[in-house]
Amino acid sequence: MKKILASLALGLSLLTLGAAVLAQTPAPAATEAAAVAPAAVVVAPATVVVAPAAVVVAPAPTPKLDSGDTAWMLTSTMLVILMVIPGLALFYGGLSRSKNMLSVLVQVFVIFALITLLWAIYGYSLAFGGEGTFFAGFDKLFLKGIAADTLSGALPTIPEYVFVAFQSTFAAITVALIVGSFAERMRFSAVLLFSVFWFTFSYIPMAHMVWGGGLLGKDGALDFAGGTVVHINAGVAGLVGAYMLGKRIGFGKEALTPHSLTLTMVGASLLWVGWFGFNAGSAGAANGVAGLAFINTILATSAATLSWIGGEALHKGKASMLGAASGAVAGLVAVTPAAGFVGPMGSIVLGLVAGLVCLWGVGGLKKMLGADDAFDVFGVHGVGGIIGAILTGVFASPSLGGTQPADFAMGHQVWVQVKSVLLTVAWSGVVAFLSYKVADLLIGLRVSEEAEREGLDITSHGETAYSR
Repeated sequence: MKKILASLALGLSLLTLGAAVLAQTPAPAATEAAAVAPAAVVVAPATVVVAPAAVVVAPAPTPKLDSGDTAWMLTSTMLVILMVIPGLALFYGGLSRSKNMLSVLVQVFVIFALITLLWAIYGYSLAFGGEGTFFAGFDKLFLKGIAADTLSGALPTIPEYVFVAFQSTFAAITVALIVGSFAERMRFSAVLLFSVFWFTFSYIPMAHMVWGGGLLGKDGALDFAGGTVVHINAGVAGLVGAYMLGKRIGFGKEALTPHSLTLTMVGASLLWVGWFGFNAGSAGAANGVAGLAFINTILATSAATLSWIGGEALHKGKASMLGAASGAVAGLVAVTPAAGFVGPMGSIVLGLVAGLVCLWGVGGLKKMLGADDAFDVFGVHGVGGIIGAILTGVFASPSLGGTQPADFAMGHQVWVQVKSVLLTVAWSGVVAFLSYKVADLLIGLRVSEEAEREGLDITSHGETAYSR
């Protein structure tokens, strides 16, 4: 743990220093013009008559269901499901060795089922069911008080059930992302037990703090679709897990190469398609902000893909398919917190930066940390999420094409973003450590050496991905 704390402290110190450099002084208030009257001023006598008046306050418009917004949010929800099953499952499955292919698919698939169920039972209520600093409340436990004609309080033009479903997919994919860090060596039962604890005490409070009216939202943190809530949150939990489970047998001594980059490319493509629901759906309506988030998701991802393979070609002499897929995911991650706040040109710069920094994250930084983060969850999602969250405070500026008001203070916003990153890293890291520890004490985290050598497909699930 000393390595991870030292590395994170160093990285975050550099980010804080960068925030200070980027800080800009808000524009000074306009000076009041002083009108100097001539020496002699003749004022004609006048009679001022003030007529009594009644102030009429128009009633607030009654929330009304919008079929277009509802259709878009239903579509977005299905797109996010596509990201998880089969998108993320195939992306991770292709990166594993063939003897562990099914174990990865099962973990992602079952986590999606588990977390969406828990979301309906208590997750939604604790995240969006009331006011609070870290948690909401129990007012909507078991979705109490919600009916088919109930409109969402957060998005008043769509049914609340649609909002519940949409948010459940965010919760599910966040937990499923962590699978890539401890893949090929963790007990299936321990995976599920860890998922329950971490979802309850890390994902739910982070979702409430940012989107449900909690601490970070009140502080003014900008996170359009989940840079802190989803990616940094999952990335840090993944890194902690990689340390706590230890390295895979043969790590650093033999090649632990992906068994099917074809499936990884298919998974990455499905992630890209599904991410439009993730980002553009976070606009909450079929409107211009959704359109902005949509094009930003295209541009940042394309830019990151090119910058990653460009850096890879300069470093290794060749551009790889794995590099292109990883670069695309890095761009998707980085633009997530910024999608509805920055302009198209800002998203391109964001993608270019994220591609190169995440390339370093899965190479140089990973060696520095010394952890066996199997599918680079921290290197891509953690690092990309940090870059995206902080640079959102820069490119959201109207002077750079962002959507924030004219009085936007970049330096102040960058500092708010840095604070949100620091809190997310600390919160997720502590909760992840405790969740893994509880699972280890109750069940045991790691499979036996014999089971790991034979492969988790057979030893944990009694089946294989491919016939022999």
